[in-house]
Amino acid sequence: MNNTIMTFKDTVALSWRNISGNKLRTAITVAIIALGIFALILIITSIQAASNSLTTSFSTMGANSFNMRFKDRNIRIGGGRQKRENTKTSKSALREKKSNMGKVITYDEARAFKKRYQFPAKVGLSLMGPRNVVCNNDRKKTNPDVRIIGGDENYLELNGYAIAYGRNFTETEIESGRSICMLGSGTAKKLYPDNPAKAVDKVISVDHIPYRVIAVLEEKSSSAFFNTSKIVITSYNNIRRLYASQSSSFNIGVMVPDLKMMDAAIGEATGTFRPIRKLDVKDEINFYVDKSDSIAETLLKNLGFLEKGTIGIAFITLIGAAIGLMNIMLVAVNERTKEIGLIKALGGTSKDIRAQFLYESVMISLLGAVAGIIAGVLLGNVVAILLKTGFVVPWAWVIAGIFVCSFVGLAAGLYPAYKASKLDPIVALRYE
Repeated sequence: MNNTIMTFKDTVALSWRNISGNKLRTAITVAIIALGIFALILIITSIQAASNSLTTSFSTMGANSFNMRFKDRNIRIGGGRQKRENTKTSKSALREKKSNMGKVITYDEARAFKKRYQFPAKVGLSLMGPRNVVCNNDRKKTNPDVRIIGGDENYLELNGYAIAYGRNFTETEIESGRSICMLGSGTAKKLYPDNPAKAVDKVISVDHIPYRVIAVLEEKSSSAFFNTSKIVITSYNNIRRLYASQSSSFNIGVMVPDLKMMDAAIGEATGTFRPIRKLDVKDEINFYVDKSDSIAETLLKNLGFLEKGTIGIAFITLIGAAIGLMNIMLVAVNERTKEIGLIKALGGTSKDIRAQFLYESVMISLLGAVAGIIAGVLLGNVVAILLKTGFVVPWAWVIAGIFVCSFVGLAAGLYPAYKASKLDPIVALRYE
């Protein structure tokens, strides 16, 4: 302290000394503030990790492809989608919608589309087989987590796969439905851990059915949401032949050579498929068209709702923390009344007193912000590790958290600082 006035350095040092001198009280207040910031940063970090994983999962599928299926994916997280949106739908519309439900895309419809579609694009047909099957050879077997998929000669390209060893299906093999298959990299490594290339031309058992392996696929990006390596790809006619009672609707994939052609290709596909589905001009379409990234967009939109809810929780927590911090600062004013009187008697001004209490309040709030941010980022990246994405730091929210906590500290300290600065030095010195 100088002879008559306190410097900035003196004020900050005195504020820090008062904070460190009340460790328990400071720790409790810091913990309350840190809790709100921790919840916010934790969820935001986890959401960003999930978003990165989803983006990685769908980036290999290409932005220039779309699919036609018989029903919407209907992906949602948590609450209902478009709540009660259809409650006001007319009875006639409901009857029409009900009549369209369950109309799967049949083999004949899918083949007819592939034959009639004249747009300059590649068309691939696929049919999902059973999930969670076991594959084995004479020495090794997989866990019951392999998916069987039926495709055609264009399936690999439309879904971002490439052949590491072996060859693709021929049209004859697709038409005949022979028991031949291509193994995903995860399946091949499980059965032939020393050298996956040895799988080619070997006979393995897939769901207790013998298959000759014609190819092993290259490693493809996977995530916690979709594992792209634990698969067995055979022809769609093989799925029809062996799993007639279990096979679902056909999926039609279309890939255009240029992204600018996407809208025109979708329009042409819709116009081509309507008569195949026996729809009149006035009928609503009873199939769905979605782009390759639509699943990720839908999931990310649902994750956004979770983010908004987390912001609300953090906001409520910080309001409670601000009230608690203000109460503690008011108690500090009463406890240090005599000290305030002494500072004023030695030449300290009301401005010095206000600054001291405001600095204390902001410091406590920022300590809570730092603790919450560090804990939130570290625990949030546990999710990133599980999803196999890189280390995530939501810098925008980190900076926002620091600013918000600074504002909380400032707002909570204003009234106590004003009250302290207005104390009469003579009365304060006599205070017991």
